[in-house]
Amino acid sequence: MAEARDDIPSTRGPDRAGERSSGRPRRAGWFSKIAPGVRKLVKPKASDTPENLWVKCPDTGEMIYRPDLEAALWVTPAGRHMRIGPDLRFRYTFDRGAFEAIDMPRVFDDPLQFTDGKPYVERLASARKTTGEHDAVQAGFGRISDVPAVIMVQDFAFMGGSLGMAAGEGFVAAAKAAVERDAPMVAFVAAGGARMQEGALSLMQMARTTLAIQDLKIAKLPYVVVLTDPTTGGVTASYAMLGDVHLAEPGALIGFAGPRVIEQTIRETLPAGFQRSEYLVEKGMVDRVTPRQELPLVLGSILKTLMMGRARSQAA
Repeated sequence: MAEARDDIPSTRGPDRAGERSSGRPRRAGWFSKIAPGVRKLVKPKASDTPENLWVKCPDTGEMIYRPDLEAALWVTPAGRHMRIGPDLRFRYTFDRGAFEAIDMPRVFDDPLQFTDGKPYVERLASARKTTGEHDAVQAGFGRISDVPAVIMVQDFAFMGGSLGMAAGEGFVAAAKAAVERDAPMVAFVAAGGARMQEGALSLMQMARTTLAIQDLKIAKLPYVVVLTDPTTGGVTASYAMLGDVHLAEPGALIGFAGPRVIEQTIRETLPAGFQRSEYLVEKGMVDRVTPRQELPLVLGSILKTLMMGRARSQAA
């Protein structure tokens, strides 16, 4: 850290009158001699030096230059797959990042008039302002390795990707769009579970999304799930585990209850890597762990194969 210098004016409260707290007059620096109009011209803008220019790796503590991290699809040198939102998912997965957004249905915001510390409507407003999205689920239609497909993305940044009425309606809308377009569906899931502020109405979405997947199966359309960090709770107990193929990003936490809750319940130490992608591949819960850079090609290959099988079965 640079040492404080006497020739640089301080903006701290006790010094803003131009004198030190000791009472001695402050020595004016060279910058104070510049005419006010000129000072405005050379004053640095906040946008020139963004606060988030460097990103800290959660695993190693290393500070990573943001443009380098963006070029690596938000995967750190240590291999940590950072959480990303729908816009980046669509851009990274669809061919050339081109897609058609699928409209998400609107639902009543606060059916229970729920308050937990502060009103639910305020929590929704805060999440919408932070993410720029109406709720946790977004969907788009485009091509993956030239295969037409619908992608549904769950945004963990929106109230932990929690499953509520809006998210459930969004999933159902994505499944309907896939059936209407005769295209497979890919779900990128990330959630902390059901949204408690909507009570039983949120739990109903587990059944509704399951029925939407059944419509895909009736149409003989592939449904592929990509499990990302974290995928837990009611989402794991419903559409996250009903795919024809389950991929997972490296190191993703996947389970129903979290490891801390399980340890406290069974009073035993869990094995290393418990509930992580690599562990679940060994146990048969996940088909393949796929790094983010490889996902478009792997998804394209899977969708081509499954759609080819569908075409043959229809021709038979």
